Amino acid sequence: MYKCVFFSYFADRLWSALFEERRTQVAESVRNNKLKYIEIMSKICQITGKKAMVGNNVSHSNRKTKRRFDVNLFTKKFFWPEEGCWIVLKLSASGLRLINKIGLDAAIRQAAEKGYLSEIKVK
Repeated sequence: MYKCVFFSYFADRLWSALFEERRTQVAESVRNNKLKYIEIMSKICQITGKKAMVGNNVSHSNRKTKRRFDVNLFTKKFFWPEEGCWIVLKLSASGLRLINKIGLDAAIRQAAEKGYLSEIKVK
């Protein structure tokens, strides 16, 4: 029993040390302008702000079990002519339709005003 407690304590200390080291590396890269982009991990469309919602699976006998309705997300690479660079956005299908309809620059400006787009991944 003592070995398990010691091991879990040691593992927690090791993980926290590793995360602290990585956090300082990222902060140093940001200070030295070596970090070109910030990885975005969440399942949220950067243009429309759509995200997963919670609902129910309903069986034939009307029993309900919880489930998630995920957004149809994919990553798409665009050339942004106003800035002269390639960017990668995490989009839903409706976000891609919006870009086709109003243009990339207007869609990015609109998403930034609404707060959906905090950072852009530059390639």
